[in-house]
Amino acid sequence: MHIPRRRFLSLTASSAVFTALAGTAKAQSYPTRPIHLIVGFPAGGPNDILARLIGHWLSERLGQPVMVENRPGASGNIATEAVMQAPADGYTLLLVGPANAINPSLHDNPSFSFLRDIAPVAAITREPLVMLIHPSVPAISVPEFIAYAKANPAGIRMASTGDGSSPHLSGLLFKMMTGLDLAVVQYAGGGPALKAMIDGQAQIMFEPMSASIAPVRSGQLRALAVTTATRSQALPETPALGEFVRGYEASAVTGIGAPANTSAEIVGRLNREINAAFTDPAMKARLLDTGGAALPGSPADFGRVMKEETEKWAKVIKASGVRP
Repeated sequence: MHIPRRRFLSLTASSAVFTALAGTAKAQSYPTRPIHLIVGFPAGGPNDILARLIGHWLSERLGQPVMVENRPGASGNIATEAVMQAPADGYTLLLVGPANAINPSLHDNPSFSFLRDIAPVAAITREPLVMLIHPSVPAISVPEFIAYAKANPAGIRMASTGDGSSPHLSGLLFKMMTGLDLAVVQYAGGGPALKAMIDGQAQIMFEPMSASIAPVRSGQLRALAVTTATRSQALPETPALGEFVRGYEASAVTGIGAPANTSAEIVGRLNREINAAFTDPAMKARLLDTGGAALPGSPADFGRVMKEETEKWAKVIKASGVRP
C-alpha cells in the first residue's frame, strides 16, 4: 500500500513522539521494585562502605530498596561483567572504582569493554591515597624521604596490596617520577599491608585515605603527603605530593554505572538523586568521613573522568611492565 509522503512523515513524527513520551513515563514511574547495586569487592572494604552509604541514600530518595550485592573476584571484573549482561532497565547498577580504569590495560582479552559496555551515571567521590612512612624513617617531608631513600636504597621496602592495584600503581608512579629504586613487597590486601607497615616490615606505602587515616591519627604511621592535586579536608595540614613532585596526581574515583543503553531518562533520574546528596549536610559529612571529596557532575562528566583515568593508568602500566 502506497502512503503519501506527507502522511508518512506525519506517522513517523507521531511514532517518535510516542516513543519519547513512553520513555518519559517509564522514567517517571521508575523504580517500581528493588534495585541491585553490585560491588566487585568483599564486604567491609572501602568500596562496600561507600556502596552502602549511597545505596541507603538512594533507597530513601527513590522509595525502593537498594540492595548491595558483593561479587568479588578478578579485581572487580566479575561484578562488571554481571552488570554488563543485566537488562538495561535501571535495576542493576555497578559501584565503579579505580579498578575499572586499571583493568583494561592490565588484563589481556577481556570479555567486555568497561568504557563501551557500562554507561556512566554519576561520580560520587575522588579519594586521595596517603603516602605513609614508618616512624623509624628519619624524614618528616617528601624531599627528606627522597633524599634518605636515595642514600639508603637497600633499607627501604614499599608495601603494596597486589600487582596492578591502585596503591601499587600509585607507588610505581612515584618511583617513576622521582627515579627511586624501591623494592616492592606485595601483600594480600590493604589490611595485611598496613599491619606490615605498622610492624616495621615495610617503610613506605600508598593507601586510600579511608583505610590509612586511623593509623595516622594514632601516630602509628606518618603521613607525608596526599596524592590528589590539592590538599584533603580530612588531613588539611598534610601537603599534596604534587607540591614536591611536579605533576604527580593519583586518586581513587568512585561512582555509579549501569548497563549500556540504559535510557537517558533513568540515568538522568539517578544522576539527579546522587547529586542531591552533595548538597545535604549530613550526607556530605558522611562522605567526608570516608576520606573522599564529593565529585558532582553530569553522566558525561563522569564518563570523561573515567576515560582520563583509564588513559592515565594505561601509560603507567605500559611503562612499568606490571602484570597481574
